[in-house]
Amino acid sequence: MSKNLILIGFMGVGKGTIARALSKKSGIFAIDTDDLIESLENRKIKNIFKEEGEEYFRELEKKTAKWLEKNVTDTIISTGGGFFKVKNLHKIGKVVYLKSSFEAILKRIKKHPNAKKKLKKRPLLKDLKKAKKLFDTRSVQYEKCADIIIDVEDKEIDKIVKEIMEKAKMEKK
Repeated sequence: MSKNLILIGFMGVGKGTIARALSKKSGIFAIDTDDLIESLENRKIKNIFKEEGEEYFRELEKKTAKWLEKNVTDTIISTGGGFFKVKNLHKIGKVVYLKSSFEAILKRIKKHPNAKKKLKKRPLLKDLKKAKKLFDTRSVQYEKCADIIIDVEDKEIDKIVKEIMEKAKMEKK
């Protein structure tokens, strides 16, 4: 893999989990854009949203995208749900959309041992009607900007990882 592999999809779809599993299987480092932003700001995403608002957060995503484009290669990058909107996304790497239904994503979050913490971490999931509307809008946008689409619904992580590696023509370590 000469370029980066960018995992996009709705919040809670499992981008971070899949990035870590993919990293372990391929031997390629994985990073997360939300973790990078939290390090840069020295505070949690939910606090950035609460204290500065979404617009400020989106600016941080753009800054992170520019940094990734200039400084990161041969890396798996899991992203926040709205990161796909950065203008230089395809300059950073190959885009993989992890696709699932809204209901399956909610089910996935709720069955997690840390479900309360997971929901609290996602400020845009507070209002489920609004979140569903956002999901419907973004799903179409994710598909349009993806180089590879992987249906992750009701699939084991190993199967998803195998599918990504095959479609992205990645080598096993």
